[in-house]
Amino acid sequence: MRIALRPLLRYQLVVDLVAAGLFGLLSFVIELEPGEVLANLGAVVVVALFSAAFAFRRLHPGLALLLAWVAAVAQMSFQRDPGVVDVATYVVLYTAAAYGSRRVYWAGLASTLLGAAIVTGYLMIRAGRDVFAPTLDTLAIFLVCGFAFLVAWGSGALARTSRRAAENAMAQRAAEEATIAEQERVRIARDMHDVVAHSLAVVIAQADGARYAAAQNPAAATDALSTISTTARAALSDVRLLLQQLRHSQADGPQPTLADIESLYAQVRAAGVELETTVDSAPDAEPPASVQLALYRILQEALTNALRHGADRRVAVRFAWHRDRVDLTVRNRLGDTPPSSSPGHGVIGMRERAQLAGGTLSAQPESRDFVVRATLPIGAPA
Repeated sequence: MRIALRPLLRYQLVVDLVAAGLFGLLSFVIELEPGEVLANLGAVVVVALFSAAFAFRRLHPGLALLLAWVAAVAQMSFQRDPGVVDVATYVVLYTAAAYGSRRVYWAGLASTLLGAAIVTGYLMIRAGRDVFAPTLDTLAIFLVCGFAFLVAWGSGALARTSRRAAENAMAQRAAEEATIAEQERVRIARDMHDVVAHSLAVVIAQADGARYAAAQNPAAATDALSTISTTARAALSDVRLLLQQLRHSQADGPQPTLADIESLYAQVRAAGVELETTVDSAPDAEPPASVQLALYRILQEALTNALRHGADRRVAVRFAWHRDRVDLTVRNRLGDTPPSSSPGHGVIGMRERAQLAGGTLSAQPESRDFVVRATLPIGAPA
């Protein structure tokens, strides 16, 4: 039969083994009785069993609980009084509740009650009292032992509940972020369809018409137009395949471009924002439509976030155009409320758009400002 061990990091295993060794050594020194061979033999057995239970408490809580019971029976068999070595019992009860399986969890609870009864009876016998004639002293010992055991087990149960609540919250947060990302992919797929698929369909129609109209022109023109048509058809097929992977339905509608950014600025200024815009140089050629759409949506979301969460109404926007890329920076003053540790819907959506356009995006506090930086490729240098 194979013993199932809990996965522990190497340093955790080393710490447990070293702690168990030190615990065993200290306990043996305290339990040692010079000149008492039989008593010392019992001390060695009891200390070894409790130390083993201490060592296995996180690696295998069920085995640790069993070893603790065997150690307790051995302690009573050698007629030894309770001592410092019994501290291991409380540690084992804690880990049984905190890390054990469901069966070990309830076995630990049962051990608190049964253990309290057995310890009470053993102490009564050691004191020469009649176990079957309970007194207030007997009840007091049982209550004290039971309370101590229950505190150890209950602390582990609270730790178990807290850990599972944190795990559930993390799983829920991951599921929510995955849902947000999926919804954003659906919206981006619609945008890509409008910008890319529609444009390619127009290119195909124009290329086919030009090829037939150029029948009397040199053959090179016909070949070139044929190549345009073939390439566009292949690209359209690839785009449709990508769209099928990203979404299940399509929606049509005009999409914004860089020409619409001034209208966006006007809307933001009308809302009371003091907007400062800077454009470093200008693009050598018109950027791809997908890049224009991504820039517009990222800028739109960044301005919306600044309007909602900024400390004041001042926002700085900077476009830096290079031969192979464009850099967009949106900066606003942080509000009094500290930013959340997990990204919101808007940040996730902006990052998705930047990544699908082949670029990168960061959104984070810098000093007293919140800064969104996006870098999108616009083609290789000539």
